[in-house]
Amino acid sequence: MGPETPRYSVPPAGPARSAALLTAALILLTACGGGKDSTTAKPRGDDGYPVTLKNCGRTVTVDAAPERAVPVDQGSTEILLSLGLADRLAATATWTDPVLKGLEKANAGVPRISENRPSSEKVLDQEPDFVSASFESTLAKGGVAPREQFEKLGVPTYVSPADCTAKDNSKDGDGVRTGALTMDSVYAEVRDLAQVFGVSERGEKLIAGLRARVRKAAGGIDASGTSLMYWFANSEAPYLAGCCGAPGIITRELGAKNAFDDTHEEWPQINWETVADRNPDVLVIGDLTRKSQTAESAAKKIAFLESNPATKNMEAVRHKRYVLLSGQAMNPTIRTVEGLERVAAGLRGFGLAG
Repeated sequence: MGPETPRYSVPPAGPARSAALLTAALILLTACGGGKDSTTAKPRGDDGYPVTLKNCGRTVTVDAAPERAVPVDQGSTEILLSLGLADRLAATATWTDPVLKGLEKANAGVPRISENRPSSEKVLDQEPDFVSASFESTLAKGGVAPREQFEKLGVPTYVSPADCTAKDNSKDGDGVRTGALTMDSVYAEVRDLAQVFGVSERGEKLIAGLRARVRKAAGGIDASGTSLMYWFANSEAPYLAGCCGAPGIITRELGAKNAFDDTHEEWPQINWETVADRNPDVLVIGDLTRKSQTAESAAKKIAFLESNPATKNMEAVRHKRYVLLSGQAMNPTIRTVEGLERVAAGLRGFGLAG
């Protein structure tokens, strides 16, 4: 699971009516052999539907453009809002940050059923015809609900390919990267969701804009010899970025070095003594608005760094070399580009990039 949604407890169950309907529907569908494995492929119509995608080891078929979609992670919601699909969203959930700048008006019209992960009953109360997520753990046991649960009810599900491409999510924690993440996985998510909703041209326009921003932010910059550390959350046992997730994209584009590029864990928890030994040149700090962990905001993180005996004499702390990012910019989303832009600007401002 991504650090955007670390170790939340499952919210209380929704209305008894929803639970009863869910149970009855599951029993009925199981008895009738329901689910994606029993359906036969339909010929594609003039409207381009059904749309069939390969997604994180599953086949997803959408028979018509969704009208009541429920994205249950902020990253997925922001893609759909960026595609101009606010009127197709029945609800949203699981937020760490204010919405992406420019999407405030669109987002205001979408009900938020939970700041953290909602129960499956709350999602089903929205009568969704499509459910999407940024992390495999969101649509798994211990999350909102396993994908199979929605699919047996005829609700297609989708998970960001950035969380399952060259990544092992089978163990506890936030997963292990078996290969370096690239922006191509984020672009693939945009393209897939645009196809599902029948707005492929909008998707290609959004991707082109993101690519242009990456080129501009990374163009002509050389931060070789500069080390970065990315701190997402938690002061007791901090979640720091490993080599190959979204922070890896930022670091590679700038030619810098991640102080913890020797671990393939997505967000390993590392003690402060080890952090001090690595002594990075710049600290990239998550500035979160949620309240589920200690030291969520950048202000609390900086106060900790400047008062803790193990960290206050670090190079980056003494020179106040801090770059503040939203949680979304530190996860593989369209806002990873925002992270690249801000880190590039920070390095230039510190005189650490040519």
